[in-house]
Amino acid sequence: MTTTTARPTAATSPRKMLVPLALAQFICSFAGSNMNVMITPISTDLHTTVQGVQVCITLFLLVMAALMIPCGKLTDRFGRKRCLQVGLSVYGIGAILSAVAPNLGVLILGNSIFEGVGTALLIPPVYILTTMLFTGSESRAQAFGVISGMGGVGAAAGPLIGGAITTAITWRAAFVFQVLVIVIIVLLARGITDPRPPQPGRRLDAVGAILSAVGLVVLVGGIMAADKNILLMVSLIAAGVVILAGFFAWVRHRERAGKEALLSTALFRNHTSNLALVTQNVQWAMLMGISFVVSAYLQVIRKYNSVQTGVIFTAATVGILVSSLAAGRLAKRYEQRTLILTGFAMTIAGVFVLILLIKDHPSAWYCVPGLFLIGAGVGLMLTPSVNVVQSAFPERLQGEISGLSRSVSNLGSSFGTAIAGTILVAGFADPVRAYLAAILVLAFIGLIGIGAAIPLPRTKPGTPAAAGLADGC
Repeated sequence: MTTTTARPTAATSPRKMLVPLALAQFICSFAGSNMNVMITPISTDLHTTVQGVQVCITLFLLVMAALMIPCGKLTDRFGRKRCLQVGLSVYGIGAILSAVAPNLGVLILGNSIFEGVGTALLIPPVYILTTMLFTGSESRAQAFGVISGMGGVGAAAGPLIGGAITTAITWRAAFVFQVLVIVIIVLLARGITDPRPPQPGRRLDAVGAILSAVGLVVLVGGIMAADKNILLMVSLIAAGVVILAGFFAWVRHRERAGKEALLSTALFRNHTSNLALVTQNVQWAMLMGISFVVSAYLQVIRKYNSVQTGVIFTAATVGILVSSLAAGRLAKRYEQRTLILTGFAMTIAGVFVLILLIKDHPSAWYCVPGLFLIGAGVGLMLTPSVNVVQSAFPERLQGEISGLSRSVSNLGSSFGTAIAGTILVAGFADPVRAYLAAILVLAFIGLIGIGAAIPLPRTKPGTPAAAGLADGC
């Protein structure tokens, strides 16, 4: 059967379609970090604790990670544009619920569940459409630079924008801001043209979707239980690993039976892509973990208000913005492996600068140099990591690899927030040691990222590191 591919018209050129896609990535990343500066006002208004707000933030990231793979698969069945539109609608409903939440339970329903599900539906189409619309290595690197940059800026600017809105109006207005951005994206997204028609005959592997989602939730839940009960933590982590092992066994069973599985095992046969996925996971773990820890420290220990905390985080925003905007030019001059390694080195250096300066000086403004280095480092490596993964596979696997890629990244965000946040919350009796311990753990996680980046193949600048493997998958 021959399928027709829609060609973008002049009115819907790839560059114009990139605008709503980049804005969609921005608002989802913004949602993952803007609540960090609302810890005190939310906990006071809703009569909850710092840990209650942390649970809400982590659950949002976890719901995204758990559903990203099945939602990526749905794009093939229902079409990328339709999934994007439905995701935006669900996200908007969640933002409205969050804005009027009378208690923590409703906030979790709106922010963690509805916004999490909406994000899982809309993010895979963002990366699939970008990969399909921008076919040249240089244009694709520039497009991913814009999208990854907007994601990084959203995560880093979330504290500043959220803090300003919270201080000037109320924390609830930050969710109204999200609704307004969603409305703008919906209007702009009407001009998006899906390069490939949907395939309504493709079925979703429901058992695989349930196993993968439950396994991830239980695994991260175990990490979050670390400050309560060690036995519970170990039990949940072990159960999560067992469930995920069962998921992969189920996937292999489906493939052997000639049935379509939720996730093709062919995705894990590409060594280069596997390494790049690890770097993605670590990047977001460091960025979101540092964002939560420093925000909590400034508000709970130093008694900074939301806008003061957000202003300090402007340094990370500027760092991400500068390095992300330069992604296209840097890709022409340097190997993607070099950019990833340099990014990790800068990020880890930023962590130690953060530790050294804040330890010896009472003013929180000494966080700025370290946060700038962290932002610049993360921004430098976001684009090449995504480009290596997406470019490693042909169009027929873009739905699956996009879902896997975003799931791995959001899982990293969940890990970063859960691990570092748990250390900080558990150690508030001795805040300085808790702060140092959480930051040092994040630096160690960065070393894991370096270890994954070193074996990446050396290629000519401007060439995706795994481009030569695409046809063999």
